[in-house]
Amino acid sequence: MERTGYVSINQIIHKINVGHITDIHFKILEIVNEFEFITSRQIFQLLEYRGIDAKSQDKLNNKLEQLVKSKILTRYYFTSEEGKCIYRIYCLEKMGKYLLNSRGIETKWQPTDNTKPVSLIKKRLAGNQIILAYLRKVKSYDEYTVKPAITAKKAGKTFRATAGVKLTKSNKSIELIFEVVRREEDWKKSFIEKMKLYKDFYESFVPFDSGYEMKPQLILVCEDDKHTVEAFKEVVTKQIEIPGINLLFTTDLKQNNETIKQSLTEFKMDETTGKYKLEQIELKLLEA
Repeated sequence: MERTGYVSINQIIHKINVGHITDIHFKILEIVNEFEFITSRQIFQLLEYRGIDAKSQDKLNNKLEQLVKSKILTRYYFTSEEGKCIYRIYCLEKMGKYLLNSRGIETKWQPTDNTKPVSLIKKRLAGNQIILAYLRKVKSYDEYTVKPAITAKKAGKTFRATAGVKLTKSNKSIELIFEVVRREEDWKKSFIEKMKLYKDFYESFVPFDSGYEMKPQLILVCEDDKHTVEAFKEVVTKQIEIPGINLLFTTDLKQNNETIKQSLTEFKMDETTGKYKLEQIELKLLEA
């Protein structure tokens, strides 16, 4: 990962006054602020969803280039796992915070945000992809939360899931919370710690805890099916199963299908062998 290479506030104000920085630039800033780290493609899809015409991905990329040159945004380059393509990640810069604040938009950005580890940034991008898949492909999609705050009462800790999505059909709603799990260094240790917090939250749950009227459905987003098995094995062997909820799983690639109706799986025990088997489940609410 590399970061691209002083602009005064007066220069920025001049660019706004002469129309080089317009409302669409501010819409882009609002999206970057909300999602913290985001790819240019994800920004394009969110603008499209909000009815804002960015014309084309190329035109959007030009606007992003302007914002980077003006030190309003910072850009990182990532090489994909296969090393075949480079994709660009955007996050706020100090000047971006000033501009949003000038319009009365709250931002929690601080300089240390731009030094976060690669693994954390990649989790955030995977969370963005989940949100985009649901808002673009699911008819019952209602709303999203970028990083829902959840309280583990016994531990006295508030932690954050990667993403939250609310689905509503015929006045009935279901809340989904997604935890992205990556094979980073010591991933099992951090995964177990996080699952203990989820277990605490669910075991102590009463209506409207952390803003949820009913227990939300927890979905783990793993790298692939093999990783799904590894994560489930940790849950069972470390005895961090959560009573009263069916733990569901998905993977990054399953969000790319035309429909995500068949994107969820769960482990079911075979009565005869006593072994667990990964099975696909279908949620009617996930229909396109």
